[in-house]
Amino acid sequence: MSNENVKIKFYGGEDIPLELHKVRVVQKLNLVPIERRLEALHEGGFNTFRLTTKDVFLDMLTDSGTNAMSDMQMSAMMHADDAYAGSQSFYRLQKAVEDVLKKKYLLPVHQGRAAENILSNAYVRKGNLIPMNYHFTTALAHITQYGGHIAELLYDEAYKIDSTHPFKGNMNVEKLDALIRETGTENIPFIRLEASTNLIGGQPFSIQNMREVRKVADKYGLRIVLDASLLGENAYLILQREPEFAGSSMGEVIAIMSDLADIIYFSARKLSSSRGGGICTNDLTVYRDLEALVPLFEGFLTYGGISVREIEAMAVGLYETLDETMICQSPRFIAYLVNSLTRKGVPMVTPPGVLGAHVDAMQICAHIPQTQYPAGSLAAAFYLASGVRGMERGSVSNQRDEQGNETYADMELLRLAVPRRVFTLSQIKYVEDRLVWLYENRDLIGGLRFVYEPRVLRFFMGGLEPTSDWPAKLIAKFKADFGDSL
Repeated sequence: MSNENVKIKFYGGEDIPLELHKVRVVQKLNLVPIERRLEALHEGGFNTFRLTTKDVFLDMLTDSGTNAMSDMQMSAMMHADDAYAGSQSFYRLQKAVEDVLKKKYLLPVHQGRAAENILSNAYVRKGNLIPMNYHFTTALAHITQYGGHIAELLYDEAYKIDSTHPFKGNMNVEKLDALIRETGTENIPFIRLEASTNLIGGQPFSIQNMREVRKVADKYGLRIVLDASLLGENAYLILQREPEFAGSSMGEVIAIMSDLADIIYFSARKLSSSRGGGICTNDLTVYRDLEALVPLFEGFLTYGGISVREIEAMAVGLYETLDETMICQSPRFIAYLVNSLTRKGVPMVTPPGVLGAHVDAMQICAHIPQTQYPAGSLAAAFYLASGVRGMERGSVSNQRDEQGNETYADMELLRLAVPRRVFTLSQIKYVEDRLVWLYENRDLIGGLRFVYEPRVLRFFMGGLEPTSDWPAKLIAKFKADFGDSL
């Protein structure tokens, strides 16, 4: 389907993202009073991951496993073939991978980070260096667990919060070439590309950039590993932003990107709105390298730790990735929210990316030093003001270095994820309203400090506390402005 076919203009001139689906099943939400929200923050260590959903109104923590499945996915789950080995559900998934991602060999795993563990176990050795456009938290954790290090190779434009550059996720090919010559190919197991760069605002890379990375990889005989968890959204933005592909189809763009990668891995919780994941390749040598690790870590080769019902839903979801009307809803809602907030002065990562709207906590909380985690503070403050759960994507999401020293993020962001087909436009407008209020009262937000810090992936279960009584002051201002309103 051409991207020109799904552009819908309103006669009145408003730029409103029109939902191209109907809602047939609903789930009740609750908006608890602000006093209860403060209690919930204390109980959860001011970490939005540790909030319970009974205290959450809109869950914008992530799109991982929270995208709405389609009616076709739900119905497919009913004819799953329950078998430990040789399930026909697996072969239907394998056919979908071959049709959509153009890869012959498939290794199923229970989610994306399981794929990262297997790839790191197979290829990363102590002292290795993995070039990438930008890291993701779990990818970095697995690489460092096996003794490797990373090199993030972006162009300077990627680090500008407010920008018009359409592809801030592009890998810097000049730096890549220089790094390979300096490091030596024997110390680089693969080049990693992430579609799209999660931690700098869900920013995509272009096909032209991927072609240039491919040329460098071929020059030095290196493999490209593509994290395709947000491949559909990256492809959608290519249709919108890369002139060569104006009028192309999702399938055509995805096929080109897939062909440029030697190994693809993905989280189905993102890519196909189901649960599970996979690694796929056309290289039999790679398949043999990884084959034994799936039964060791995940399950047998035809289920990989995934329910066969989810495997059926994954297969349908992969085909639906080719349907632009399925993919466009989330990026359009994100763009609507980002553009609305930008017009009202709230500093946002621009241009709008994928996965969610990204708020610049470094600017909003300029009075909070990075040692007191401004993005974490903003996430807690926004939950307090709205009941909306976002995710900190800043220094809390970083990890300490080998000497135990704190490392600080390039950006301090509050990510407000917009899962596919989950929220209504009125809910998005509520998010906008409460964030504008919080921005106007930003001086009331204070810092946080760790009271419990796990050694690995601390942002998941770490506990923090306010450095002052700022939450009480924020509640007092909320009451003054909103009265008894929730």
